[in-house]
Amino acid sequence: MQVFGLIGNPVGHSLSPPMHEAAYRELDMDARYVTFEPEPDDLADAVFGARALGIAGLNVTIPFKRDALDLVDPDPLAARIGAVNAIDVPAMRGYNTDAEGAVRALREHGVDLAGTAVVVGAGGAGRAVAFGLADEGMRVRIANRTVARADELAAAVGGDATACGLDGLPDALADADVLVNATSVGMEEDRSPVPAEALHADLAVLDAVYAPVETRLLRDADAAGATTVDGAWMLLYQGVAAFERWTDRPAPVAAMNDALRAGL
Repeated sequence: MQVFGLIGNPVGHSLSPPMHEAAYRELDMDARYVTFEPEPDDLADAVFGARALGIAGLNVTIPFKRDALDLVDPDPLAARIGAVNAIDVPAMRGYNTDAEGAVRALREHGVDLAGTAVVVGAGGAGRAVAFGLADEGMRVRIANRTVARADELAAAVGGDATACGLDGLPDALADADVLVNATSVGMEEDRSPVPAEALHADLAVLDAVYAPVETRLLRDADAAGATTVDGAWMLLYQGVAAFERWTDRPAPVAAMNDALRAGL
């Protein structure tokens, strides 16, 4: 039996176990997906212990994504993002599949990843999305409450990436093609980080928030005629990317999506 899992603290709320277990059932794999919740100071012991126990792959979530970078050999994208959320444990190779999750979620909804993307948020999710879209050839504009953090991320992304505060969103979005909310705004309260009047029909809007699935931002975007992509798609495809790296086989996306949405 192959064992895969998730390491974080807390992890009791995670939807990764049913999503990955559905993939194993669909493909008739002798595998299980389990959760591990070490104390914050015990990450290294947990990861090296997983290798000693023969665990095949680990997802990594809050608060360990940055610290995990120092324990593995990160691929170039994970190194640039500065965080690891998936580990090939036998090889101790680290990846960041959040970037791929956002890219694949948009692509699967017919979004052409060309032109200009506005990323709201300069935290962990914002970094992954900004690098992912820049690597697709998009011009990236980063909007963040603290402008200094947006400036720092824009400099790290390089190229023609730019930064602004949240008050600059109307101008940043005027000619944009893609908008991604990479903040938690909309998760606890029915509000949006983006003024509704700044949205337009030429946008594709991805909200990384997946609970609730239909956020205020997505309702406003739909009313403006924009293409909308809910956050569960990004969650799905980051899991798909991890599964495919660990197993070297195509993921059963439909089965994983059904299991994920049943848990929402």
